[in-house]
Amino acid sequence: MLKRLPILCAALLALTACGHSSDNGTAAPAAASTAAATAAPATGASAPAASTAPASASTAVAANAGATAAAATTAAAAPAAPAKPFADDGKWVEGKNYFRIDPVQPKAIPTDKIEVVEVFSYACPACNAFHGAMDQIEKSLPPDAVVHYLPAAFRPDENWPLYQRAFYAAEALGVRAKTQDAMFDATWKTGETATYDLNTGRPKPKDAWPTIDDIAKFYAKYGVDPKEFVAVANSFSVNTKMKQADDLIKAYGVPGTPTIVVDGKYRFSPSDVGSVQGAIELTQWLVAKEAAAGAGK
Repeated sequence: MLKRLPILCAALLALTACGHSSDNGTAAPAAASTAAATAAPATGASAPAASTAPASASTAVAANAGATAAAATTAAAAPAAPAKPFADDGKWVEGKNYFRIDPVQPKAIPTDKIEVVEVFSYACPACNAFHGAMDQIEKSLPPDAVVHYLPAAFRPDENWPLYQRAFYAAEALGVRAKTQDAMFDATWKTGETATYDLNTGRPKPKDAWPTIDDIAKFYAKYGVDPKEFVAVANSFSVNTKMKQADDLIKAYGVPGTPTIVVDGKYRFSPSDVGSVQGAIELTQWLVAKEAAAGAGK
């Protein structure tokens, strides 16, 4: 029997509501959508869906796990666009395919390179469908650009803060990069770190949600002492990074996950361009645009 996956990730309304609800302990309602990540033809994969959260509560819609995996595989196999001088041929339209962040916000990490950030969550099914494309983007960027990940926590009703905490603990312990894809697999394939019941496509009862100790067992496979992982995960440093991530995601005006942010200046979601391959190409184009702007200073 094929496993069923929820398709919807949070949006701007959810970002605001969940941010406030996490302060008072009240979970925001899960959003619903009829969109699904589907396997793509040879020309490219459909963009994973990310849509706005409705004002009222409703159950998450399930999507076929095989289709989601096929979309990610197609994206990962897509050929990287060759490095070219920047040229604006009108293909990508500001305000339609990508959006300017005004005023420009800080980069997620201190770097002199052009920064490509994915705002994501391991618990987001659309991010799971897109993570193969992020691998492709990272491999395709020129030497003057770098990829970074910014974990979102605005769905406490789906245990997102736990995955955000795990990300920063893994990063502090030097294992985040080599476990990025494996953490998605553990959450959406094997289910060992899953908040969702992969058979029903619904969240598990809250008392069955994974804890930071459960997540530590996953990272133990990569040489991390579980006690050390838990200690780092609950440290002041990780708490600070989580708060900074929340503030930066809000400043970027992120409407849902996954969202790509380039140099704190531009953002877009795969749904804004309609395909995974389009998202890869638009990322490369925005990096080239930034490089040309820097060269002109």
